[in-house]
Amino acid sequence: MQKVFKFFLNLIPRTLLIRLSYVVRPFVAFFLRGTKYTDPIDGNSFRKFLPYGYEKVRENVLSPSTLSLERHRLFWLYLKNETNFFSENLRVLHFAPEQAFYKRFRKMKNLTYTTTDLNSPIADVKADICNLPFKDNSYDFIICNHVLEHIPDDTKAMQELFRVLAPGGTAILQVPYEADRKTTFEDDSITDPKERAAIFGQYDHVRVYGMDYFEKLAEIGFKVEALDYTKTLSNEEIEKFCLAKGELLPVCKKLVH
Repeated sequence: MQKVFKFFLNLIPRTLLIRLSYVVRPFVAFFLRGTKYTDPIDGNSFRKFLPYGYEKVRENVLSPSTLSLERHRLFWLYLKNETNFFSENLRVLHFAPEQAFYKRFRKMKNLTYTTTDLNSPIADVKADICNLPFKDNSYDFIICNHVLEHIPDDTKAMQELFRVLAPGGTAILQVPYEADRKTTFEDDSITDPKERAAIFGQYDHVRVYGMDYFEKLAEIGFKVEALDYTKTLSNEEIEKFCLAKGELLPVCKKLVH
C-alpha cells in the first residue's frame, strides 16, 4: 500500500490528484468505515486511516472522508477550541485551500472567505504570494499551510502575508520543519527532482525548515507563538485523531500599534 501511494503521489500532478480524489474518496471512506480512529473535522470514524507521503510514507495519517492529514486535524481542533473563527465576523484569506476545509469555510455565514493560489483549480484568485493583489490590512485571519516551502523567496512571501494581515489579526503559517534542525537548509543548485525529494522531502520543495523558521517570522514583524497544541490533549485523543504529538503550530499575530 505504501509503495502504491508513493508512486501515484509522485506520478500524478497535484491539480489532477485533487480532481480524482473527489471521485475516489466516497468509496474508500465506505470501505474503511469503523470505530478505532475519528476525523474531528467531520466526526466520521474508521478502522484505519490511509498512508501518505511523497518520499517518506507515513502510515495511518490520511483521513478517508475529508482527506485531512495530521496537521489539518490539529489546526481544526485549535480553531474550534481556542479561537473565534466559527463565531465572529472575519475576513479570511486562505492560500492553496485544502479540501478538508474549503467547502466548510465557504458555507460559514460569519466569514468573508477568499481563497488564492497560482495553480489550485478551486482558488478564487490566481495570485503570486510574493506579489498579492490585496490592499494593506485587508484580512483578519490568514491560513497558509505548507506553502512557503515551495516559494523561492519566502522572505518576500512572509512580508506580503504581514502586509495584508490587519492589525490584531492572526495568521496560521504551517510548514514542514525538522525539530532537531536548528537552521533552515536550502540549495538552489539542486535541481534534479529525485535529489530534491531525497533532500527536501518532496520534489517541489525548495528548502528544509529548521527551528529558526519561527525566528524569521518574528523578524518580519509577527508576534509568534510556536504552540504545541497537542499538550492540551490526552494521549487517547492524540491517538484517536491520528495527530503528530509535539507538532508546533505557528500562530502569528499582527499587533495593534
